[in-house]
Amino acid sequence: MAAGVTNRFESAGAWTADELQAMDAKTIAVVVGQDPQHPLMPQFAAALRDVGNHISADHGGRFLNPAEEAASIPALAETFAAWTSFADVSTYEGRAIPFYKRAQLAAADLHRASVGDLPDLDRLTAFADNLVPHVFRVDGILHLDPDLTARIEAGELLEHGSPEEVELRACAVQAAELLAAASSLSPAEIDSSLWNRGRNGRYKSLGRPRSPCTAY
Repeated sequence: MAAGVTNRFESAGAWTADELQAMDAKTIAVVVGQDPQHPLMPQFAAALRDVGNHISADHGGRFLNPAEEAASIPALAETFAAWTSFADVSTYEGRAIPFYKRAQLAAADLHRASVGDLPDLDRLTAFADNLVPHVFRVDGILHLDPDLTARIEAGELLEHGSPEEVELRACAVQAAELLAAASSLSPAEIDSSLWNRGRNGRYKSLGRPRSPCTAY
């Protein structure tokens, strides 16, 4: 899918904010080489429309404005976190748990692409998804309840926002913070290393936690 978007940008240029606002499932499906009836396609289209709406309404139709207007990387992530397409807050025992995986990742990626010169990358948390806790589990950092491990390895889908799914993400964030405190790396840098580590065949051969959602 990433290759499809790259090819589209190389052949026809980037979408404008107006084009994103008009995005539909059929259009994005053609770009990423998927069936328009695939359940992800309406979700992709809705997320792109949301981005287009905010860029048009809040940032004058200019995609660089969010980064150029932000005072720091966490502030840029906070801007994205307020958009529906980046919403990522779970509830655990009556408490709101704001993970903001994609909002933080977008801010970090813009920093890595040298869009603006914003400080405080080290104030981001790890980008909590399903792969980082999987790597921690396989490497013996996280020890799960045997029943949960069995469910994950059997391919059972976890409910997004369920206690076990929230705990997996939260424990991964905490583990990354502890590693950061014991090293010279930031949580974001540790997250990137773990994500790349998770592409190794050893990790792919074992069942990872999966939860249908738009958060990651």
